[in-house]
Amino acid sequence: MTRSGAFCPRCGDPIESDPGERPAHPEARDPDSVLCDACYFEEFALVDAPDRIEVRVCSQCGAVHRGNRWVDVGAEDYTDVAVDVTSEALGVHVDATDVAWQVAPEQVDRNTIRMHATFSGVVRGTPLTEEVVVPVKIARETCQRCGRIAGGSFASTVQIRAVDRTPTDEEEERAEAIAREIVAEMEATGDRDAFVTDVGSVDGGLNIKVSTTKIGQKIAQRLVAEFGGSFSDSERLITEDEDGEKVYRVTYAVRLPPFSPGEVIDPEDDEGPVLVRSVQGNLKGTRLSTGAAYEASFEDGDAPEARRLGDREDGVETTLVAIEDDHAVQVLDPETYETKSIPRPDYLDTEAEVVPVLKSRAGLHVLPGDDGDEGDDA
Repeated sequence: MTRSGAFCPRCGDPIESDPGERPAHPEARDPDSVLCDACYFEEFALVDAPDRIEVRVCSQCGAVHRGNRWVDVGAEDYTDVAVDVTSEALGVHVDATDVAWQVAPEQVDRNTIRMHATFSGVVRGTPLTEEVVVPVKIARETCQRCGRIAGGSFASTVQIRAVDRTPTDEEEERAEAIAREIVAEMEATGDRDAFVTDVGSVDGGLNIKVSTTKIGQKIAQRLVAEFGGSFSDSERLITEDEDGEKVYRVTYAVRLPPFSPGEVIDPEDDEGPVLVRSVQGNLKGTRLSTGAAYEASFEDGDAPEARRLGDREDGVETTLVAIEDDHAVQVLDPETYETKSIPRPDYLDTEAEVVPVLKSRAGLHVLPGDDGDEGDDA
């Protein structure tokens, strides 16, 4: 050790300095840096820690408030969150080197976690260890998003209807699933403004209320892409925000085609009933009299003028009595048990003992089997 020639301004003792152990910090502006070791360490704190930390948590969705926004963390408990927040809040003295630390959480109760933080480092060549205990309080409240959901806030409504019919249960269930899929996709990108406010059945269809007009438009577009049909939109002024900007609600009216896959219809072309396979673009199906593929013309729009005869699920099995020729077979009428001669479609299995048939105002027709063999695409 060598004497520096300086004296401690606090106690007056000469300061002994070893240049190898006490390098001057190039950015040190601390007036205590001129003190001798004894005076310096008398009031030295290796760690700067707050007396208490509060973590704001949404009691509904579990999001955590960070900075000026809510963040979805996907935590089942908040121990890891408390560790992260405590780590960010603790500070180590600028003169410390070779710093090592660890944090051990202690769950006191549902809303309190006591964080035991142990730090070690070297200051002025002296190894130091310090432990601090910081209580972390979990403050449960409601985030802005959950508050909007609870208050029934919405910016757009998607109305699902169908032309000359009521949407099927399957169509309504799929519409709701599509809405939730779109919201999930947007949530995955960090969009906390995306949510479904309400899904409600009404006379003639289904209404889906969502948080933004963008989501409403996406739902309408995807429904039309999957089911066919069309949609229109209309907006209504509801208020002005604090900046004087007009706030609108937009309604997206989706109109599904008049027929849905699985229905049996009788187009006005005198060529016999058609089992509908697809309504995307123009209607496509299978002629029950021949098994040939059917496709509505462009002039027909979404669907041709046709009578609704029934549904594939209305079909029943009956006995295949005989094969008459390439165009006709004999089956038992499922109601009267009389032998009837009916058209023979290409998809009929001539080796079968029973076949599915549909009896309607257009007569008795053999339905395709469940293997999906319904004729070639047009």
